[in-house]
Amino acid sequence: MPSVSRVAAVALFSAFLATTCLAGSPTSSGTGFAVTPDGWLLTNAHVVQSCKRIEVKGRGDAADPRIDAANDLALIKINSSQPLKPLVFRRAPTRLGEDIVAVGFPLATLLADSVKVTTGNVNALAGLRNDTRYIQISTPIQPGNSGGPVVDRDGFVMGITSATLSKGVADEIGITAQNVNFAIRASVADLFLQSQSIAGQSGDRAADQQPISTADLADKVTPSVFQILCYGEPQEQASLNSPSAVTNLPAATTSSLIDARGYDAIGFDYRAVKDLSYAGCQDLCEGDSQCKAITYNTKHNVCFLKDNVVALIRNSDAVAAYSSSKAADVIMSDFTSYSGVDIPGGDYKRLKGSNYLQCFTACIGDNACKAFSYVPKKSECWLKDTIGRPKAVKGVELGIK
Repeated sequence: MPSVSRVAAVALFSAFLATTCLAGSPTSSGTGFAVTPDGWLLTNAHVVQSCKRIEVKGRGDAADPRIDAANDLALIKINSSQPLKPLVFRRAPTRLGEDIVAVGFPLATLLADSVKVTTGNVNALAGLRNDTRYIQISTPIQPGNSGGPVVDRDGFVMGITSATLSKGVADEIGITAQNVNFAIRASVADLFLQSQSIAGQSGDRAADQQPISTADLADKVTPSVFQILCYGEPQEQASLNSPSAVTNLPAATTSSLIDARGYDAIGFDYRAVKDLSYAGCQDLCEGDSQCKAITYNTKHNVCFLKDNVVALIRNSDAVAAYSSSKAADVIMSDFTSYSGVDIPGGDYKRLKGSNYLQCFTACIGDNACKAFSYVPKKSECWLKDTIGRPKAVKGVELGIK
């Protein structure tokens, strides 16, 4: 289990560009890009989630922010008299070393306030501690880039600029790591859009498509990219200038339970209580000697008491907590769970008469397994060795490494 200091040492590349401007000026800025013609923009959660007002420069105020803090993603809506030109998510898997371009509005109060493009490569197919939600990129990024698209040489979105190593990491390890940056995978963003019932676009390059120059690529992509301005109190923003890169890793609390926000505790549920607050769920567990962990569903205010905990799996709709006595045994898994979503194809093993825990442990213990689908009504588990395009399917619980 990583220590709190280690987690805090790795800082999100906050899109927040703190200013010393007069009252009424934006306190931070970031980048977003169009994902639908009717005005939905995708960005990072840390760009917009603490703003009192969100402005898309040149397009007016944004509304209806939808936040996935666990995966650092957000959607905002603008009104547009003309349809936007949405960027298209790439279906093809990311390849190590391939050329990429990042688009955004870095250092907008210092440099030119126009959109900027920077080139680089995919350095690694996972992020910190093998977090497969991310890719590591060499494309230089600065404050203000966060939330911007990372595209391939054909203009398809491969990721969303999100994080970089902080000075705290350099101080801790004694090495100044240069140009180590991270982007959230497009597949993670696509799932987020589906969870919000927003249809993004996806595709692949045509077999006869010719390479696009960087200048032509800029002409193609930049009309879909926008600067996002955040208005809020300076004291509110100060606490957001160095959030942790893995904001949902567990941190010890003053109670006997350890919090794991944005996670689901995997274990046997022996009791479910509806219409309860998270604090009430914790109190219920602490007063029950059988309880070793809880998962609290934030959408439906349901508390699940568990008599064991094997692992934690990411879930943006959940808050987990587990007994400190189990801390040494809990697996911090690389999985993210989604309800009502499935990935067609890739099935190589079927487990009948299984439960969710058995399905999860079967996948985590199999190197070939990249994802699993569990169907509660059939008590059926499918292990998958490839990850294709996800789609909404009722009654399916999906887990992706």
